Amino acid sequence: MRRGCPRRLGHGLAQAGLWAFAAWLALPVVALVAAALAWDPASTDVLREMAATALPGYVWTSIWLCAGVALAVGLVGSATAVAVTLFDFPGRRTAEWMLLLPLAMPAYVVAYAYTDFLQFSGPLQTTLRDALGWQGRLFPEIRNPWGAAWVFTFTLYPYVYLLARTALAERAPQLLEAARLLGAPLCRRVREVALPLARPAIAAGIALALMETLADFGVVSYFGVQTFTAGIYKAWLVMDDRTAAAQLAAMLLATVALLLWVEQRAQRRLRFASQRAHRGSAEAQPARLSGRRAALAWAVCALPVVFGFVLPVVFMLRPLVHGWADLPWRAFGGWARNSLLLAGGSAALATAAALALAYGVRRRPAWPNRVAVRVVGLGYAVPGAVVVVGLLLPVGWAQARWPDSTVSYWVTATVFGVVWAYLVRFTAVALQSVHSGYSRIPGSWDDAAATLGVGGAGLWWRVHWPLLRRSALAALLLVFVDVMKELPATLVLRPFNSDTLAVVAHQLARDERLGEAALPALTLVAVGLIPVVLLSRALRSVQR
Repeated sequence: MRRGCPRRLGHGLAQAGLWAFAAWLALPVVALVAAALAWDPASTDVLREMAATALPGYVWTSIWLCAGVALAVGLVGSATAVAVTLFDFPGRRTAEWMLLLPLAMPAYVVAYAYTDFLQFSGPLQTTLRDALGWQGRLFPEIRNPWGAAWVFTFTLYPYVYLLARTALAERAPQLLEAARLLGAPLCRRVREVALPLARPAIAAGIALALMETLADFGVVSYFGVQTFTAGIYKAWLVMDDRTAAAQLAAMLLATVALLLWVEQRAQRRLRFASQRAHRGSAEAQPARLSGRRAALAWAVCALPVVFGFVLPVVFMLRPLVHGWADLPWRAFGGWARNSLLLAGGSAALATAAALALAYGVRRRPAWPNRVAVRVVGLGYAVPGAVVVVGLLLPVGWAQARWPDSTVSYWVTATVFGVVWAYLVRFTAVALQSVHSGYSRIPGSWDDAAATLGVGGAGLWWRVHWPLLRRSALAALLLVFVDVMKELPATLVLRPFNSDTLAVVAHQLARDERLGEAALPALTLVAVGLIPVVLLSRALRSVQR
């Protein structure tokens, strides 16, 4: 009994720590919901004023933008998934991983690239005016909702492509073969068999793309598109109205929660028993294409990559090369150092937290532990702008209650605040990777270790950790890249003189110094290729 008491005490402390960490990460969302529900005459007046002025514009612009992005990413993502999964043509294997390349492009970098090339003073219009003697603007201004929809379409379609490709590869071949034997032509087999099978995956991918669209700040801010995210920053930083910012953030959070429910419902519909394609049957293999049909399949796969990756990189390389002699290399070193330190430290903390949470829920899968892990896992769906508002609200309340406290200083003038925001959003990314690693460790191994007298920390160190190293490394890299590209939270919460590559790229592009913005922007693209390579290798290993 005496030995059992310290052990039970240790388990209790571990559980309490798990719950406390989950509550700490959930605090911004809880504070935001509390602020939105705390109705008083002042908040009612603010909401009424917004409803009469800016709110309808935010709502309709967000709806229009989401509708356009949903339609476009659905078409592009499903078409590319069908092309590489159901058909075989020369270069299909190359197209499979090339279609992932736009995942490496932050949407705001694509926005900067297209603006620099297509604007009135850009190289395209300048060359045409000089060559043909034309005058004035030759193309419409790209900085509008149409341009934002274009950018989001070709940076976010991989969400639909990945999920639809997986669904089709697992479920379509046998049913397509059966439809062929019944005499159905190819177009009908694709339309009435393949696409209905992939419909839940397409819906889930569209929901993920829309969550990213609503959470974006860099593109809508640079293009002057008045969405909810832009309205939150304007209310907080320009109008200095925390109540309006909290109400807008609560509306955005409710919309994202709805999209998250749609995505999870679609994912649950995908979890029916799937069968592998019989690779030994020639009839179950993709239909071979040649000639014009093969060229059409290549065009379907190549155009999204060209518009979402190749052209933006080429457009950003042009000002980089032309302004090479004037690039601020010394300042760039400082920006890169700040980015690396923030990203490395946040990634290490998020991965350590994910390992502790996953181990805790594995050893004691009681419902409080599962709820705590579930709460942490939802953090990635919360937009950065919502995290910022939800984090600063309790800081303001604490400062008002205790004027002499240093809470505001620690959150707004040190790295504590920005790292807190990173952990709220990106611990979920690390947790997903660690859970994937734990799914490959049978529970019976824990029982076998216990019979040999190995438990507690020894079980984790001697049994779990050797098998979790790859998953932990993948979690570390994924969080590292996400933090490097994160803009909204970093822009507001970073300490003074601690600009990162993402913040500097945004500020230089906003000041129309796109030649200088090209260096940090392309650096972020190079870093973003890391998870693309990991994802491509993982998909290849699954197919073997």
